[in-house]
Amino acid sequence: MNIAKVIVDVPSSAINQTFDYQIPEQFQQMIQPGMRVVIPFGKRKITGFVVELTNHTEVKRVRNIIQVLDLMPVLTKELLDLGKWLAETTFCLYITAFQAMLPQVLKSTYKKELVRLSDEELYPALEHVFGDKQVISFEELEASEIQYIHVQNAIKDEAVKVNYLVESNITKKFETWISPIILGKALQKENDALSTRAHRQKEILHYFINDEQPVQQQVLIHKTNTSRQTIKTLIDKGILQEEHREVMRDPYEDHSFERTSDLQLTTEQEQAMVPIRSSIDNHEHDVVLVHGVTGSGKTEIYLQAIKQVINQGKEAIVLVPEIALTPQMVKRFKERFGSQVAVMHSALSMGEKYDEWRKVQRKEVQVVVGARSAIFAPFENIGIIIIDEEHELTYKQEDQPRYHARDVAIERGKTHQAPVVLGSATPSLESFARASKGVYTLATLTERTNKRPMPHVKVVDMRTELHKGNRTMFSTDLQDNMRERIEKGEQIVLLLNRRGFSTFLMCRDCGHVCECPHCDISLTYHKGRNKMKCHYCTYETNVPHACPACTSDAIRFFGTGTERVQEELVKTFPDIRVIRMDVDTTRRKGSHEKLLDQFANQEADVLLGTQMIAKGLDFPNVTLVGVLAADSMLHIPDFRSSEKTFQLLTQVSGRAGRHELDGEVIVQTYTPEHYSVEFAKDYNYLAFYEHEMNMRRTFKYPPYVYLALFTVMHSNVSVCMQITDQIVQTVSNYVSSNTIILGPTPSPITRIKNKYRYQCMIKFRHEPHLMQGIQNVFDTFKDELQKKDLSIFIDMQPYHLM
Repeated sequence: MNIAKVIVDVPSSAINQTFDYQIPEQFQQMIQPGMRVVIPFGKRKITGFVVELTNHTEVKRVRNIIQVLDLMPVLTKELLDLGKWLAETTFCLYITAFQAMLPQVLKSTYKKELVRLSDEELYPALEHVFGDKQVISFEELEASEIQYIHVQNAIKDEAVKVNYLVESNITKKFETWISPIILGKALQKENDALSTRAHRQKEILHYFINDEQPVQQQVLIHKTNTSRQTIKTLIDKGILQEEHREVMRDPYEDHSFERTSDLQLTTEQEQAMVPIRSSIDNHEHDVVLVHGVTGSGKTEIYLQAIKQVINQGKEAIVLVPEIALTPQMVKRFKERFGSQVAVMHSALSMGEKYDEWRKVQRKEVQVVVGARSAIFAPFENIGIIIIDEEHELTYKQEDQPRYHARDVAIERGKTHQAPVVLGSATPSLESFARASKGVYTLATLTERTNKRPMPHVKVVDMRTELHKGNRTMFSTDLQDNMRERIEKGEQIVLLLNRRGFSTFLMCRDCGHVCECPHCDISLTYHKGRNKMKCHYCTYETNVPHACPACTSDAIRFFGTGTERVQEELVKTFPDIRVIRMDVDTTRRKGSHEKLLDQFANQEADVLLGTQMIAKGLDFPNVTLVGVLAADSMLHIPDFRSSEKTFQLLTQVSGRAGRHELDGEVIVQTYTPEHYSVEFAKDYNYLAFYEHEMNMRRTFKYPPYVYLALFTVMHSNVSVCMQITDQIVQTVSNYVSSNTIILGPTPSPITRIKNKYRYQCMIKFRHEPHLMQGIQNVFDTFKDELQKKDLSIFIDMQPYHLM
């Protein structure tokens, strides 16, 4: 095999194909699909992924691969195939799909080094390159002209390993270890020869006379009460030596986890385990939907299923929504499986993410717990994939590649003949419909494991409160209940689905609303910095003292954000202790965990937050949950708004009364008669499902049809509209008369970052030629897309229609 087919790292549809490159002789025995290489492309050198090896090429003048960046593939054969499937089903570039599977570090520039892991004899040529060194650079290896097959064999035998030194702000973490060069009587002799005034040096040597083993520098300094300078003096004398050892960053190294064992399952849990165990034992792919009320023990089912998989020598991937991937959730997995667990989510530093990924690649762990992108963990023997809170919208990626983690999980499950378990108290309508039809297997948990009742939900009509003269954001019922709970020393969770101090700034004289000059959206006031900010681009400005349109000073804040609620809480309850959790207060690394720990330690009476507090939290002392604006999502132009409202209300209600104390939920709304509020009040998922399915059937929305959404962006509004109209005409030629195409129409947010946005939506059932029609759209506008002013996006499963 002397030809490599390479996908080059140039994000352009014009070159979204493989290019043939000659494999130089020194790389022929080592190069494998899934490795990254440096290749000549035009007049420059770029990187690319080797996807196939062959002996045949139709290219007359084939150029040579310049360098191989990896000694072992960073993408497995399965991930290469998955990347191709992803690119073809989401209409993204191959290079975009491959890069989405890798940690950010591997997209940086870096150097490589080879580290010796044992004292055992290596292959003679490799032994010669190492000499008496523990670490050699990749340049030294290349200069030696050693055959790479011997290096690969040494890696497979775990005699050496490859490290990547990233030439950016990501570095490896090292510890300095100190050991004596001189041992036994010779060391004692050196100690005796020291001056009596060198008592600190004597302390160190005395330590090594008693224990000759290498010791971490900081430990040595602590035990001998000396300093780095004293150690350096003994190193300079040739008595001691230092060694820098890489330590894998562990984001949870400061935590102690007590190992836990399996809990006794309830009858319902046992029944839910039957299809999962069967699928694992028979090595058959199946999708199991576990529909269980909050607190019904879904996590214990996951843990016991994973244990079964691990006992078979296989691996498990557990996906949890980013906002529900709390320290509490991680703790449960770490306590059960210890160091076999790697954790991947956005709160980790770049270096920590890279180290967790390397643990998976090196097969040092068998379980990955992470957010959406953890679905691409480079496991090669997957035994189960679990998606907790499967209804969550964060499992859908909103930029390229626009994939849904559930679809990727099912594709990987088919490849590995492994079960995919979807868990939720409020499954998405699509998943529940498939389970009802028998496409998925349905397992139901109707009771909490501790047999406690679900908290009582009271709906408060805020229109009535207003008529009574209560103009505050807290109803009389909520205020009375909060006072009662605070007096008892119990805790409260308040949910508001908006961050910031106030939603917008409006002039009461002329009605002018302060908007972003680059986007058609109002600016949000953030009190901490006293700024008006756009949540769609980076624009921010000072708060005006007078109306920019009519110069009136009657300019006022409207709406309610978390900052504003916090201020009002303190006014209403002067001695109240409030912890606020939203994007602004959890921006810093570790802040999420710190705030939750404070609340768990009862350092606050109220936990106030946005959606991130609605899931995955379990506090025994929380007995009251208040939802301040239950209908804030109901009036968004999105056919899923009722479903999102029902899910959020049900999820946040489940935070109360999870242990011995009874819980209560107060839902404040201006539309108490809406069916999503009424059914959430009674925890009646089945009634909501039936009602919402009737609506979807009537108006032709998923799961009765599939959706595809074209979004066109251009700086000229007329061009934007014309191109969208052309897309509608083109697609119409490829679909039947039963398919509905809506548009062209302006997007709900018509302009973002000075670009106008138009869209068209396709509602279809079975259209065998639609994909061809979509590809034709991109081919038609290929030249215009290269000029950068035009952008066309297709989303084959749109979740955000804004």
